[in-house]
Amino acid sequence: MLFENKRILVTGVFNESSIAFGVARLAQEQGAEVVLTGFGRGLRLTERVARRLPATPDVLELDVTREDHLAAVAAELDARWGRLDGVLHAVAYAPGHIMGDGFLDAEWPDVATAVQVSAYSFVALGRGLGGLLAASGGGSLVGLDFDATVAWPSYGWMGVAKAGLESCCRYLAAELGDQGTRVNLVAAGPLLTAAARGIPGSEQVSGPWAHRAPLGWDLGDHTPVARVVCALLSDWMPAVTGEIVHADGGVHAVGAARGERPTPP
Repeated sequence: MLFENKRILVTGVFNESSIAFGVARLAQEQGAEVVLTGFGRGLRLTERVARRLPATPDVLELDVTREDHLAAVAAELDARWGRLDGVLHAVAYAPGHIMGDGFLDAEWPDVATAVQVSAYSFVALGRGLGGLLAASGGGSLVGLDFDATVAWPSYGWMGVAKAGLESCCRYLAAELGDQGTRVNLVAAGPLLTAAARGIPGSEQVSGPWAHRAPLGWDLGDHTPVARVVCALLSDWMPAVTGEIVHADGGVHAVGAARGERPTPP
């Protein structure tokens, strides 16, 4: 059992199509004790979908932009477990009008929201829960990413926020390395999640993905990504930190699909 006697905190479970739901399910199947988080109007949705997991986990309220929420969750988990073995950061948000065609028109308050929720909160989570991870011997913090090395159609300022997340991963890995905590990201291919449906024009990216991916790609199957996340959360990759692991069928590694004819100049 990959997670025997392990305690894992999973954020970002919204419904059964969420990558985080797949991670929570696999972690439980591999022996983990899991707690979920949700907040605001989504808290009730998280509580409802939690009942569809193999074992119904508790759900704690956590708005990752609020230090008091982070402190309360840390205190609750300390009282309950005294340690954490793994944390999944599966939180991202940008106002819809700064994605799609809104890049040049975006104003700083909206951009700041995207950066705070999607990038800075990863550091805040590591800071707030770092002591509990250290108590387990280091543990693992994993975040969900979408390859930020290129500009994607429709992604706009969320792409910039993800680039910030990738940088935060490297710096957080350096800061928490002394306590043995591993910090990594999984750059997933596009999936039919609630978050993806909120990106205007996302089908421009997701539509040709299966054709471009050397291994193929199923937009409706989050299990391959969840397995990579679980591998990083487990003890099986003890020397990996500050890394971005691509779980995208191989699209990041190819310039064009085999047999694809380039558009003439």
